[in-house]
Amino acid sequence: MTALKAKPADDRDVDLETARYLFETIAARTPDTQGVSRPAFSAVETDTLRFLEDFARDNGLEVWYDAGANANFALPGDRDAERFVVIGSHVDSVPYGGNFDGLAGVVAGLVCLLRAQRRGERFARPVHVLAMRGEESAWFGPCYIGSKALTGTLDAAELKALHKGDGRTLDNHMGDAGIAMEPVRGRQPLIDLSAIEAYLELHIEQGPLLIGKEIPAAVVSGIRGNFRHRRVRCIGEAGHSGAVPKAYRRDAVLAMADLLVRLDESWSTILNMGDDLVLTSGMVGTDPERHAMSKIPEEVSFSLDIRSQSPRTLDDMRRLLQAEMQQVEKDRKVRFELDEEMRVEPAMCDPELVEGLKAAMARVGQEPFVMPSGGGHDAAVFSAAGVPSAMVFVRNSNGSHNPQEAMELADFIAATDIVHEFLTRHE
Repeated sequence: MTALKAKPADDRDVDLETARYLFETIAARTPDTQGVSRPAFSAVETDTLRFLEDFARDNGLEVWYDAGANANFALPGDRDAERFVVIGSHVDSVPYGGNFDGLAGVVAGLVCLLRAQRRGERFARPVHVLAMRGEESAWFGPCYIGSKALTGTLDAAELKALHKGDGRTLDNHMGDAGIAMEPVRGRQPLIDLSAIEAYLELHIEQGPLLIGKEIPAAVVSGIRGNFRHRRVRCIGEAGHSGAVPKAYRRDAVLAMADLLVRLDESWSTILNMGDDLVLTSGMVGTDPERHAMSKIPEEVSFSLDIRSQSPRTLDDMRRLLQAEMQQVEKDRKVRFELDEEMRVEPAMCDPELVEGLKAAMARVGQEPFVMPSGGGHDAAVFSAAGVPSAMVFVRNSNGSHNPQEAMELADFIAATDIVHEFLTRHE
């Protein structure tokens, strides 16, 4: 795609055309039987970055790859700036996912660069756009892999995580993507974090609030942290479904159900107290080779994803989980086994950046609106590493992590306007 030129009256149409071209072309290059699939640290993810590289070079932008094999873009002359603002997000997706989760943030950054280039403008601070690998947890279990590698916070247990398809380690897959793994294993930052003045991320909203409010975009106040277990095993004892009385049963499935009901009841109590919490068990199953309709299940495995904006609430839930498992073990004569815990701390967006984005939102003619983020994002990792961070949400129908994601391009441009205005006027 060659560089796009336009008269001022056509300026917005050019941005829409650019965004539509990028979204539609990448979707067509990464289809699955439903939606799109761009697995973390895969050839498909690499191809997506290479496509963005070619597009950016064709449009006169500077392009380079960092030590984490992420693609970076800047206006000519800004690559070597001593200090800069980063606009970042990820290009991977969940299996059978939507096209906008992650990718919208990368496209927004490119639209901002091309708009400034087209108008002959310079930003108040040099801007680098960062297209990252490996944010989604669906492929290996750990989340925010790319940003953790960049910030030197990816730990040994995460590197040992196994791919859901081929069973090879994350370490192996990252090496296959061309990343030198010794610094990653040594938890050394792969970029100079002190050079980043701010990290900004545009992302689709993954809930219904902006739809309900009938507004196209919002500034984000903070990001939920989480602790996760990809595989919890509940181990009981097999038996004949018709021959073992209730008092003698060690039913793993009913024990799991008992635990989840207890956690659900505590969830309601915590919400009634005014605290923030969400809890999900998205993967549940017995082994069909070992179990049958007429057999008491001896084992079931399930995942747990517990999130809150409050570190105290997460700590309380961790203790509650242990206490409830012990009680269910006693009551139902089973045993629970947890795999390695994965944890991300909650992150509050930088107050000065939030105020700056609110002011930019007003200057582009939108009523300022601030909301928390229910989902986790790479911005939380940069914030935890000491980089001032903030986010902008764009309205999106039908949630995320599914093929029905439905972001309107007009809403996307409205959210991008906020970011561009902030970059132009931020001092």
